[in-house]
Amino acid sequence: MATNRTFTMLKPDAVGNNYIGAILAKINEAGFRIVAMKYTKLSNETAGQFYEIHKERPFYGELVAYMSSGPIVAVILEKDDAVASFRKLIGATDPSKAEPGTIRQLYAKSIAANAVHGSDSDENAAIEGNFFFSGTERF
Repeated sequence: MATNRTFTMLKPDAVGNNYIGAILAKINEAGFRIVAMKYTKLSNETAGQFYEIHKERPFYGELVAYMSSGPIVAVILEKDDAVASFRKLIGATDPSKAEPGTIRQLYAKSIAANAVHGSDSDENAAIEGNFFFSGTERF
């Protein structure tokens, strides 16, 4: 069952390239409401915990190093059918294959430095949002 909340994270490449405002504007223009937002820097340990699902994959170490290389912006978003709507807005993981006008097509540098994370299911959106936020903004 689709819910009305999802989680996104603006990754170190997007933050480092000063795309925070432009990406948030695209998100707002697409009809999403920001429920909670946090600017922070992940430690290696925290990034490792967040991406623990990928621990056995060969790219895990590089992913953790990249995600802890600079600040990120964690955001809980709200809109009808939020997960599917946001996945469409961000585009394909590979920015060269992303639809024109999507966030990744506009702001990502590569498959690895793809500007934003977007939850892939309602269940993961709740898990990921709750990882970063506590209290009234939780799922």
